[in-house]
Amino acid sequence: MQLTALFCRRDSDYKLRQHWDVYDADRDALTYDGDGPIVCHPPCRFWGRLSHMAGRSGKMTAKQIAKEKSLAPWSVDRIRRVGGILEHPSGSKIFDYLPEIGETDFYGGFVIEIDQYDFGHVAHKKTKLYIVGVSPEDLPPLPPKDQTVHYCEKGKRRSICGNVEGTTRCTQKQREYTPSSLIEWIEKTLFIIKEKK
Repeated sequence: MQLTALFCRRDSDYKLRQHWDVYDADRDALTYDGDGPIVCHPPCRFWGRLSHMAGRSGKMTAKQIAKEKSLAPWSVDRIRRVGGILEHPSGSKIFDYLPEIGETDFYGGFVIEIDQYDFGHVAHKKTKLYIVGVSPEDLPPLPPKDQTVHYCEKGKRRSICGNVEGTTRCTQKQREYTPSSLIEWIEKTLFIIKEKK
């Protein structure tokens, strides 16, 4: 049985697991035409709280910005057709178009919020997951809240942007990677969705 992850990093840990077909920057995720459940990690910079600052370097054309921004709605549409999970930061504006936590949409989709720190991320990273194809009560259990404090090599805690007092900023890889235990949880969820299809 094979599962599919779209919009991943080239060095993604999905590639270390046997069940995954991974679409990274070298594979155009928009060419995916399978019918099995998927997880999508579309770029978030044009959907986040600081989206007004994204793309200001002048290195991207308006057309390129529009194309990148379209990947999140494309992911939602694909997930509604085949089942799966959209992963985006909790503050992403894409959730303005998705059900509130505790509600379900026409497609049976719902949203939950997690902290990737509980899955082993090096910093607190509030994340929302839009899930279609399984009911909330059938999801695998989430890990307990991690109350421990993790320190980096500088003796500081890490934060995603480094704007929390007493923290150091995560590297780009640390900001973008998906912890292995979260991939495992996603894998279990997609197998449940696959069984229910």
